[in-house]
Amino acid sequence: MAAVAIDAAAAEEAALVARVAAGDDGDPMVALYERYGARLYGLGVRLLGDPGMAEEMVQETFVRLWRGAGRFDPDKGSVRTYTYMIARRVAVDLHRRAASRPLPTTESVEPDEGGIGDSEFEELILGLDLRDALRSLSIKHREILELYLDEDLSQPRIAERLGIPLGTVKTRTYYGLRAMKLELEERGLIA
Repeated sequence: MAAVAIDAAAAEEAALVARVAAGDDGDPMVALYERYGARLYGLGVRLLGDPGMAEEMVQETFVRLWRGAGRFDPDKGSVRTYTYMIARRVAVDLHRRAASRPLPTTESVEPDEGGIGDSEFEELILGLDLRDALRSLSIKHREILELYLDEDLSQPRIAERLGIPLGTVKTRTYYGLRAMKLELEERGLIA
Protein backbone atom coordinates (compact mmCIF):
# COMPACT_ATOMS: atom_id res chain seq x y z
CA MET A 1 0.00 0.00 0.00
CA ALA A 2 2.78 2.46 0.88
CA ALA A 3 4.38 2.05 -2.55
CA VAL A 4 1.05 2.86 -4.22
CA ALA A 5 0.73 6.05 -2.12
CA ILE A 6 4.30 7.06 -3.02
CA ASP A 7 3.65 6.40 -6.72
CA ALA A 8 0.43 8.46 -6.57
CA ALA A 9 2.23 11.36 -4.87
CA ALA A 10 5.07 11.19 -7.42
CA ALA A 11 2.58 11.19 -10.30
CA GLU A 12 0.73 14.15 -8.78
CA GLU A 13 3.98 16.12 -8.42
CA ALA A 14 5.00 15.25 -11.99
CA ALA A 15 1.61 16.58 -13.14
CA LEU A 16 2.22 19.81 -11.22
CA VAL A 17 5.58 20.31 -12.95
CA ALA A 18 3.96 19.53 -16.32
CA ARG A 19 1.40 22.25 -15.64
CA VAL A 20 4.21 24.69 -14.83
CA ALA A 21 5.97 23.70 -18.08
CA ALA A 22 2.70 24.39 -19.93
CA GLY A 23 2.62 27.94 -18.54
CA ASP A 24 0.50 27.58 -15.38
CA ASP A 25 2.84 29.06 -12.79
CA GLY A 26 0.25 29.88 -10.13
CA ASP A 27 -1.33 27.02 -8.19
CA PRO A 28 1.20 24.34 -9.22
CA MET A 29 4.15 26.40 -7.96
CA VAL A 30 2.29 27.17 -4.72
CA ALA A 31 1.62 23.45 -4.23
CA LEU A 32 5.26 22.55 -4.90
CA TYR A 33 6.43 25.29 -2.55
CA GLU A 34 4.12 24.01 0.19
CA ARG A 35 5.60 20.53 -0.21
CA TYR A 36 9.26 21.45 -0.43
CA GLY A 37 9.82 25.01 0.82
CA ALA A 38 10.34 24.25 4.52
CA ARG A 39 12.47 21.17 3.86
CA LEU A 40 14.66 23.07 1.41
CA TYR A 41 15.04 25.90 3.91
CA GLY A 42 16.20 23.43 6.57
CA LEU A 43 18.66 21.95 4.10
CA GLY A 44 19.89 25.44 3.22
CA VAL A 45 20.50 26.34 6.86
CA ARG A 46 22.48 23.12 7.36
CA LEU A 47 24.50 23.58 4.18
CA LEU A 48 25.09 27.31 4.21
CA GLY A 49 24.91 28.07 7.93
CA ASP A 50 22.95 31.28 7.41
CA PRO A 51 19.16 31.77 7.42
CA GLY A 52 19.35 34.58 4.85
CA MET A 53 21.37 32.49 2.43
CA ALA A 54 19.02 29.54 3.07
CA GLU A 55 16.08 31.74 2.05
CA GLU A 56 17.97 32.80 -1.05
CA MET A 57 18.69 29.14 -1.85
CA VAL A 58 14.98 28.26 -1.59
CA GLN A 59 13.96 31.20 -3.76
CA GLU A 60 16.56 30.44 -6.43
CA THR A 61 15.66 26.74 -6.38
CA PHE A 62 12.04 27.52 -7.19
CA VAL A 63 13.02 30.04 -9.87
CA ARG A 64 15.18 27.39 -11.53
CA LEU A 65 12.44 24.78 -11.11
CA TRP A 66 9.98 27.16 -12.79
CA ARG A 67 12.37 27.97 -15.64
CA GLY A 68 13.44 24.35 -16.13
CA ALA A 69 10.04 22.69 -15.73
CA GLY A 70 10.01 21.79 -19.42
CA ARG A 71 13.24 19.80 -19.00
CA PHE A 72 11.84 17.61 -16.22
CA ASP A 73 11.47 13.99 -17.33
CA PRO A 74 9.47 11.78 -14.93
CA ASP A 75 11.04 8.69 -16.51
CA LYS A 76 14.46 9.79 -15.26
CA GLY A 77 13.48 10.56 -11.67
CA SER A 78 10.99 12.06 -9.28
CA VAL A 79 10.13 15.72 -8.76
CA ARG A 80 11.63 15.36 -5.30
CA THR A 81 14.97 14.23 -6.71
CA TYR A 82 14.87 16.90 -9.41
CA THR A 83 14.11 19.63 -6.87
CA TYR A 84 16.86 18.53 -4.47
CA MET A 85 19.33 18.30 -7.33
CA ILE A 86 18.52 21.91 -8.25
CA ALA A 87 18.81 22.96 -4.59
CA ARG A 88 22.17 21.24 -4.27
CA ARG A 89 23.48 23.13 -7.31
CA VAL A 90 22.13 26.42 -5.97
CA ALA A 91 23.76 25.80 -2.57
CA VAL A 92 27.09 25.11 -4.26
CA ASP A 93 26.73 28.29 -6.34
CA LEU A 94 25.90 30.36 -3.27
CA HIS A 95 28.75 28.86 -1.28
CA ARG A 96 31.24 29.59 -4.01
CA ARG A 97 29.99 33.06 -4.80
CA ALA A 98 32.60 35.40 -3.39
CA ALA A 99 30.04 38.09 -2.56
CA SER A 100 28.23 35.73 -0.20
CA ARG A 101 31.27 35.16 2.00
CA PRO A 102 32.12 37.63 4.72
CA LEU A 103 35.25 39.61 4.05
CA PRO A 104 38.14 38.80 6.39
CA THR A 105 38.87 41.42 9.01
CA THR A 106 42.31 42.46 10.15
CA GLU A 107 41.86 40.26 13.22
CA SER A 108 41.25 37.09 11.18
CA VAL A 109 43.26 36.58 8.07
CA GLU A 110 42.86 32.80 7.92
CA PRO A 111 40.79 32.08 4.77
CA ASP A 112 38.47 29.42 6.20
CA GLU A 113 38.41 30.46 9.85
CA GLY A 114 34.89 30.31 11.22
CA GLY A 115 33.47 28.66 8.12
CA ILE A 116 33.85 25.58 6.05
CA GLY A 117 36.08 25.26 3.02
CA ASP A 118 35.05 24.06 -0.41
CA SER A 119 36.16 20.47 0.15
CA GLU A 120 34.34 20.28 3.50
CA PHE A 121 31.25 21.76 1.86
CA GLU A 122 31.35 19.19 -0.95
CA GLU A 123 31.78 16.43 1.63
CA LEU A 124 28.78 17.73 3.58
CA ILE A 125 26.65 17.86 0.41
CA LEU A 126 27.65 14.31 -0.51
CA GLY A 127 26.91 13.08 3.01
CA LEU A 128 23.46 14.65 2.93
CA ASP A 129 22.80 13.17 -0.51
CA LEU A 130 23.82 9.72 0.73
CA ARG A 131 21.67 10.02 3.87
CA ASP A 132 18.71 11.18 1.81
CA ALA A 133 19.16 8.27 -0.61
CA LEU A 134 19.37 5.86 2.32
CA ARG A 135 16.14 7.28 3.79
CA SER A 136 14.37 6.57 0.51
CA LEU A 137 14.90 2.81 0.89
CA SER A 138 12.39 0.45 2.47
CA ILE A 139 12.61 0.22 6.26
CA LYS A 140 13.92 -3.36 6.16
CA HIS A 141 16.69 -2.54 3.68
CA ARG A 142 17.59 0.72 5.43
CA GLU A 143 17.79 -0.99 8.83
CA ILE A 144 20.30 -3.57 7.52
CA LEU A 145 22.44 -0.99 5.71
CA GLU A 146 22.50 1.40 8.68
CA LEU A 147 23.72 -1.38 10.98
CA TYR A 148 26.30 -2.37 8.40
CA LEU A 149 27.50 1.13 7.51
CA ASP A 150 26.94 3.16 10.69
CA GLU A 151 27.72 0.54 13.31
CA ASP A 152 30.15 -1.49 11.21
CA LEU A 153 28.45 -4.76 12.14
CA SER A 154 29.09 -7.95 10.20
CA GLN A 155 26.18 -9.78 8.62
CA PRO A 156 26.18 -12.51 11.31
CA ARG A 157 26.11 -9.82 14.04
CA ILE A 158 23.24 -8.04 12.27
CA ALA A 159 21.31 -11.31 12.09
CA GLU A 160 21.95 -11.88 15.78
CA ARG A 161 20.93 -8.35 16.77
CA LEU A 162 17.73 -8.38 14.70
CA GLY A 163 16.89 -11.99 15.47
CA ILE A 164 16.52 -12.93 11.81
CA PRO A 165 18.24 -15.62 9.71
CA LEU A 166 21.64 -14.83 8.21
CA GLY A 167 20.26 -15.59 4.74
CA THR A 168 17.63 -12.88 5.21
CA VAL A 169 20.33 -10.38 6.18
CA LYS A 170 22.36 -11.29 3.09
CA THR A 171 19.33 -10.95 0.82
CA ARG A 172 18.30 -7.61 2.30
CA THR A 173 21.88 -6.35 2.08
CA TYR A 174 22.08 -7.29 -1.60
CA TYR A 175 18.76 -5.73 -2.54
CA GLY A 176 19.33 -2.72 -0.27
CA LEU A 177 22.68 -1.97 -1.92
CA ARG A 178 21.10 -2.45 -5.34
CA ALA A 179 18.29 -0.02 -4.48
CA MET A 180 20.83 2.44 -3.04
CA LYS A 181 22.84 2.28 -6.29
CA LEU A 182 19.70 3.06 -8.31
CA GLU A 183 18.87 5.98 -6.01
CA LEU A 184 22.39 7.41 -6.38
CA GLU A 185 22.26 7.00 -10.17
CA GLU A 186 18.88 8.75 -10.24
CA ARG A 187 20.37 11.64 -8.29
CA GLY A 188 23.32 11.88 -10.68
CA LEU A 189 25.85 11.01 -7.97
CA ILE A 190 27.20 7.96 -9.77
CA ALA A 191 27.21 6.91 -13.40
